[in-house]
Amino acid sequence: MPENTLRKNSKKHKFFINGKMDLTFLFLLLVILTVGLIMLFSASYVYAYTHYGNNYFFIAKQATFAVVGVGIMLFVSRIDYHQLRRFAIPFYIAIVILLVVMLILPPMVSGTTVKRWFSVGPINFQPSELGKFAVILLLSHLIAANQQLMKKFTFGILFLGGLVGLVCVLVVLEPHLSATVLIFLIGAVMMIVGGIQLRWILGGLGVVAAAVVVLLSGVIEYAQDRITYWLNPWAAPVGEGYQTIQSLLSIGSGGLLGRGLGQSRQKYLWVPEPHNDFIFAIVCEELGLIGALIIIALFAFLMWRGFVIAIKAPDKFGSMLALGLTFQVGLQMALNVLVVTNTIPNTGISLPFFSYGGTSLLILLFEMGIILSVSRSSKTKAKL
Repeated sequence: MPENTLRKNSKKHKFFINGKMDLTFLFLLLVILTVGLIMLFSASYVYAYTHYGNNYFFIAKQATFAVVGVGIMLFVSRIDYHQLRRFAIPFYIAIVILLVVMLILPPMVSGTTVKRWFSVGPINFQPSELGKFAVILLLSHLIAANQQLMKKFTFGILFLGGLVGLVCVLVVLEPHLSATVLIFLIGAVMMIVGGIQLRWILGGLGVVAAAVVVLLSGVIEYAQDRITYWLNPWAAPVGEGYQTIQSLLSIGSGGLLGRGLGQSRQKYLWVPEPHNDFIFAIVCEELGLIGALIIIALFAFLMWRGFVIAIKAPDKFGSMLALGLTFQVGLQMALNVLVVTNTIPNTGISLPFFSYGGTSLLILLFEMGIILSVSRSSKTKAKL
């Protein structure tokens, strides 16, 4: 869409909207967030006391970010999501530049080659988290503005695929394999829903299969190590396989009903950093299979409601935006559960609304505010 047309269309929309938000989506989100905070405290207080001398070190920070994030979410839900279109291209360019700069600068953590984190004063964040949103926002804008071009190979595959691929390449060079997989899958799903032809989807599956073969062949040593210790974590029980082994022991000891909230044994410095990527192992140990399935079901219902909002959106841009953001949360949850249960290789992926990380939580709640904004604009409201 030409820039002057975009400006003209953006003037048709007010900055704030007054429609009713989807209360079912909001309720499910707040329940997940509350359960996540409870489990974060339970999983983290031993580690927090041991390393920082304060049981509340992690939960105090996370709860503060949660309160601020909910406020941001409710504020963003009042802003007409169409206002975001003018930032789609500039924001994408800014993120690409930031990711390039990340590769040039020395790592934040000495003694490692990993370049995932960027620091601005006291705030540390991973640009790849913003990269997910940048891809979703840009694809939503371009697909909505060029619907008639989606079936053309040059636009639907080469152009859009190139935009997604550029971010993926920069992120995998950090290296950050989990974020790369997330961005690739989010982009692929949005392109499929956006209208690319079926034969190109099959071709894309061939590319994915080729990428898997490359990883298995050991071309990328970082990924090869992850695959080796996924297939046999006991090959290095006190090294690379240690976290996976302790996670499986934690899950297995939870049984059907769990040991009880706060009663995990593995969080006593057996599972490394239990408040981060492997918090779901502590969930399984304390709440058991039943509790874990309930939490998964809550995420599934949240996704269902997000897709309902996407379907009922008044335009293609809102529909793609709600779809992409909803799929991001659901996919990230699914991949985390698969990693913690050793169903797929350990890629270092967090559990949304559960794992510790203030800036990540703020970004997630900001994105949920956008989905609620789309729901406020829906012409047809579904009943609770």
